[in-house]
Amino acid sequence: APASGQTDKYPSRPVRMVIPFAPGGASDFIGRILQPKLAEELGEQVAVDNRPGGSGNIGVETAARSTPDGYTFLLGNVSSMGINPAMFPNFPIRAQRDFIALTLVVDVPGALGIHGGLPPNNLKEFIAYAKQNEGKLSYGSAGYGSAQRMAFEYFMKKAGIKILHVPYKGGAGAATIATISGEVAATMVTTASMVPHAKTGKVKILAVVSKKRVPALPDTPTMVELGYPELSLGSWQAVFLPKGTPKPIADKLYKVVVKVVHDPWVGERSAKASAQQITSSSPAEMAAFLKAQNAFWARVIKDVGIETQ
Repeated sequence: APASGQTDKYPSRPVRMVIPFAPGGASDFIGRILQPKLAEELGEQVAVDNRPGGSGNIGVETAARSTPDGYTFLLGNVSSMGINPAMFPNFPIRAQRDFIALTLVVDVPGALGIHGGLPPNNLKEFIAYAKQNEGKLSYGSAGYGSAQRMAFEYFMKKAGIKILHVPYKGGAGAATIATISGEVAATMVTTASMVPHAKTGKVKILAVVSKKRVPALPDTPTMVELGYPELSLGSWQAVFLPKGTPKPIADKLYKVVVKVVHDPWVGERSAKASAQQITSSSPAEMAAFLKAQNAFWARVIKDVGIETQ
């Protein structure tokens, strides 16, 4: 069929959004914000299909092996599509090879926080404190291969400090609770997880992982401002299509997703989780971003000596 005909007929039945994580997490939260507006713009139902497991790999494979006709797309994130290719070198699905990277949709900023009872009040003081107490401190993360764990390891290497890693299966919430209780000295999770506790003094947020300061923490500097330019994005989320999806359909979905992301209703709800609306100028830019992210995280994993699986 001519390209215009393909576009005009798409979609003619419900579309599936695969989310490679369980309900209740950041990816699911963002997906369900986008869902009703995507359905409105496409004129067809958009069904959320949660496929958790394998650090996101189960959902990624589900989407990659689906028919490339535009009726299945993946809401991937920094962990499942940015880090996993280097963490799981034997996984048969490759992010760049098996998907069309369409566009970013949000960035959920991360934050470096420490137990409220510790002496440091800024990042410089924390680095000095860690050096003075080498071998005595630990930090919690949302999992062995989580983006925040990788970012914290990168930060430690650049800062010249060593702090023991403690992964928590319960994710960001469990790592935050451990920091509040003093079970670990620090953590790097999403701002949404820590901001409420910072207001009560239970944690001190020393920096945010974002290109710009977040409204919920206007006086807290970014890692970029503090000398870590590579730590400019937190837990980004993006839309991916199976490789082979016709270009007219991919182009139409790209335009729809960008419009929906910048919808005021979507923005208002995203802001509640400190999620920043962010889209790629084109699928080509998103493809370049994914390539750069894969290279960056592969380098981090190699440089800090994290064992791949």
